[in-house]
Amino acid sequence: MQQTSVEQLKQHAIELRKTAVTMVYEAQSGHPGGSLSAADVISALYFKEMNVDPANPKWEDRDRFVLSKGHVAPIQYAALALRGFVSNESVYTLRQYGSPFQGHPDMKKCPGIDISTGSLGQGLSCAVGMAIAGQRDEKDYRVFAMVGDGECQEGQIWEAIQAAVKYKLDNLIVFVDNNRLQIDGFCEDVMPLLDLEKKFDAFGFDTTRIDGHNMEQIVETLDTFAKQKNGKPKCIVCDTVKGKGVSYMEDQAAWHGTAPNKEEFELAIKELEGGLPV
Repeated sequence: MQQTSVEQLKQHAIELRKTAVTMVYEAQSGHPGGSLSAADVISALYFKEMNVDPANPKWEDRDRFVLSKGHVAPIQYAALALRGFVSNESVYTLRQYGSPFQGHPDMKKCPGIDISTGSLGQGLSCAVGMAIAGQRDEKDYRVFAMVGDGECQEGQIWEAIQAAVKYKLDNLIVFVDNNRLQIDGFCEDVMPLLDLEKKFDAFGFDTTRIDGHNMEQIVETLDTFAKQKNGKPKCIVCDTVKGKGVSYMEDQAAWHGTAPNKEEFELAIKELEGGLPV
């Protein structure tokens, strides 16, 4: 874990957003909306919470991170670059032939990726498997997983949740990026999720709900959960805004998987450089 202030984490989140938007613009392909909604949690994980070593990405005792909603790979790539796993300039080869930065995370191509993801619903099962392995090997590492709220419509998510409770995986922390939107519109219209906090809690998780853009809340919640070795996996439902930080992208399903044109890109960077409201 690094000694990074909340203000530094907020600044890192802005830089991650700028890098992710630039990657998608340069590629003219990718998923900006969900990348932007996840940025604050990703910043807290990579620059404060997770025990990782950029010089040794396969370090056996490292904390693991699973981006189950793998289509928002640009925000993870941005974090890997800023953290020093990969070069800053190389990330702008997103989705190019032969690039390690594919449209979804690829553990065989990109340093710092713990598992290849992208087929929605499957990543959390991988995270559960990692947590079981850590438990059985008597390792202290933790496994962090991020799932989308739309992804929680997949039955496999709930099978993984049941397994996490059965095996008492208190080394597993799940974030739900609850931005209320998926590719076809609002989750409520596509397939209502009801109350995700109550559902995780009913399955047996230690669960809390926070503002996923409030860095103080993110850090405080992680600090609290780090001390709870009670045999229960953890879930943090993060209420977020799809496209956070870029006004014309916010709360717009159209920006789930659309690249900005030159004018839109320049406006996005201008707004992000102006900072985000506290």
